[in-house]
Amino acid sequence: MTIPFEETREKWFKDPEFLKEYEALEPEFRLARQLIEARSNVGLSQQELAQRMGTSQSAVARLESGHKPSIKSLERYAEAVGMKLEINLAPR
Repeated sequence: MTIPFEETREKWFKDPEFLKEYEALEPEFRLARQLIEARSNVGLSQQELAQRMGTSQSAVARLESGHKPSIKSLERYAEAVGMKLEINLAPR
């Protein structure tokens, strides 16, 4: 018998430890969403973006998956989609 995902998700989100860890990942999720949106806005596939960056499609996929990329990689990504990288500090 398979348990529906929604049921499992509800259970997870009631667990304070899970919720804490999930919320800690929000900055990575936000960055991933911004990268994917920037690429989509210029109408590029991951493969096309990779060619512009001089890297592989799998490297672009890793950048867009929320892993913590280097500033250099983010700069190359931004340039390839016609943008510039800005980094700032924000209050907690």
